Amino acid sequence: MNNIYINIKDVAEAKGLKSTRSLRLELNKNESKYISREIKVNGGTSYEILFSSLEPELQDKLRKNENKKTALVPLNYQPPQFVSDQAKMTANFRLNIVLALIKFRRKYSIKKQADSDFLDLYNSGLYLPKAYKFIGSISLGTLHRWLRKYEKYESAECLQPNYKYSKQGEYNSILSDEMKQILLTLLLHPSKYNYGKAVKLTKEILKKRGYEQLPCDLSFKRYAENFRKNNYAEWVLRREGMKAYHDKVEPYIERDISKIEVGDVIVADGHVLNFQVINPFTGRPTRATLVGFLDWKSTALVKDDSQLN
Repeated sequence: MNNIYINIKDVAEAKGLKSTRSLRLELNKNESKYISREIKVNGGTSYEILFSSLEPELQDKLRKNENKKTALVPLNYQPPQFVSDQAKMTANFRLNIVLALIKFRRKYSIKKQADSDFLDLYNSGLYLPKAYKFIGSISLGTLHRWLRKYEKYESAECLQPNYKYSKQGEYNSILSDEMKQILLTLLLHPSKYNYGKAVKLTKEILKKRGYEQLPCDLSFKRYAENFRKNNYAEWVLRREGMKAYHDKVEPYIERDISKIEVGDVIVADGHVLNFQVINPFTGRPTRATLVGFLDWKSTALVKDDSQLN
């Protein structure tokens, strides 16, 4: 799905444009926000834009367009595995660099000289400033490696960094399960060890168990920081107790109302009225309280039909 290229005319139609002129101007920029490729057509050249580089709302619109001759989304389409925004941005900037190199080579008869001049321009930080600010300086070997990958797969995904995530919140660490278990046992202890102390104790335990070659302290620390970020509720409860959990976590829990149906959850709410009645239990005057029951999903008042008979 992410490797599909869409004709520039279809993209312009989806954006509500009368012509493709503004899109062509955008694609011809050194650092276009879209990833594209040139194609041969009758009488000249045209462009196709990589589907995954389009805005999310535009992707949805193209998916739902029933007038297309070929479906954009296959019937057996499965959502891709989670890829972090950082990895996507890295891949897109790398692809912009590769496409700029391909365009730059057309001005030279000798590729070697073209690559050398292009690399000098890029590493100056002035030729592709956005890409340079994000990626930084690169070597000729790195540039050629990215180019070979693109020529083989013709997609942005092939230029993603090697680190991957199988799902959101899951961290791909070099630590073994035993290393993680020992580290978390110490980190989640009521003694509230800091990262440095927990890593030091973990390494001592692992050495006692026969480990000789251990990952560096930074690997342990990164795993600990990622666990805390994605398991903050457990982190606070195990380290600081129930009171801290009530104070630091519960007030910020977000409820997802889309997970329930009408009638699943009833909420009661009371309001003290501005007049007095006789309390039936004490016989004294007191201000009346009106209690209403609302359906959480629809927010409608709930009535008891049995009292109407």
